[in-house]
Amino acid sequence: MAADAVEQVEPPRPGQRTTVSLVTSTPIRAAVCRTFGEPLSLENLYLAAPKSGQVQVKVLASAICHSDIHFFDGAWGGRLPAVWGHEAAGVVEVVGDDVSEISVGDHVVVTLIKSCGQCRNCQKGVSVACTGELTVHPTPLSDAEGNPVAHGLGTAAFADRAVVDQSQIVVIHPEMAMGPASLLACGVITGVGAATNTARIEAGSSVVVIGTGGVGLNAVQGARLAKATTIIAVDLSDAKLEAARTFGATHVVNSASVDLVEAISEATDGAMADYVLVTVGAQQPIEQAPLLLAPNGTVVIVGMPATGVTATIDPVTMAALNQSILGSKMGTSTIGIDIPELISKYRNGALLLDELITRTYPIDDINEAIDSVKAGHAVRNVILFDHPTPAEAD
Repeated sequence: MAADAVEQVEPPRPGQRTTVSLVTSTPIRAAVCRTFGEPLSLENLYLAAPKSGQVQVKVLASAICHSDIHFFDGAWGGRLPAVWGHEAAGVVEVVGDDVSEISVGDHVVVTLIKSCGQCRNCQKGVSVACTGELTVHPTPLSDAEGNPVAHGLGTAAFADRAVVDQSQIVVIHPEMAMGPASLLACGVITGVGAATNTARIEAGSSVVVIGTGGVGLNAVQGARLAKATTIIAVDLSDAKLEAARTFGATHVVNSASVDLVEAISEATDGAMADYVLVTVGAQQPIEQAPLLLAPNGTVVIVGMPATGVTATIDPVTMAALNQSILGSKMGTSTIGIDIPELISKYRNGALLLDELITRTYPIDDINEAIDSVKAGHAVRNVILFDHPTPAEAD
């Protein structure tokens, strides 16, 4: 593989002159956010070689998650310019020192979840809540002038190559298609995991899923996999609700046209829901969710609102009815366990992945793909990278 020498620099502190050092880097093609709320720019960047504990992956597929869009729009802040994208699959090209169990040529899913494997939470199997100290490397990305480009979510997978920590990698069977595999990095483990890992839905339960986007549809099929008896999908879009039936919803409710509390009461014969999973990041559904609960029921907050959004609940009622609220980060997933299990379910037909992909795009059309997601026209759009053959590269 060809590599060029460029100046890789640490992000400067205000008023401080940067110190530069010469490193070997690989030219890559990436979608860069330079201004919040503006279209991404397609640029030629440079990617520094993996350091100790890191892996370089040739990205073959990268799905567009709503979290990426929130970052593009500035909802959660962040340093610019930046490359985001955190739902990816590809093939390992280079491994750094001290990397174990990952080899060049491995087909992999690339996630945003970093874990040390040693801290209290990792030892308890909750690696998404890792509190250990991982080695912090400077961004491996720089532009043509040698200026640093932020490494979004430590992944930066809206590029044809990415460097990530080895803990973000799960090796998969080479026959697994890259498009469906990329979805396992975030949307699938977040939705299915919210149902099976965080809520631990019991067989025979009644479940409400508010929001039927990519994560919501996976929460629906997570409830189905957990053998819930009544699965009620709630959304404002009839088309998305119809899709929810494909993934396992037994009832659908368009909350724009009916009273949601009455609709849930009717669907559950007055018992209300044992579990309510809120997969949209908005104040109103979070506040409304407890009203849909049965005694001893559980609300699971999956969707993440913009910074500063708060919600109000009635603690007296929740205490009196023995109800609870749980947060669910990335479906409380342990990627080395959950992703292989989900692939097994996909291969035996129990888990739907292909049906989640609305359309695929080349990287040059990423802004069109993002606009489609923003307009509500897509469950998941996936960027597919067309890498040249070795002969073409020469």
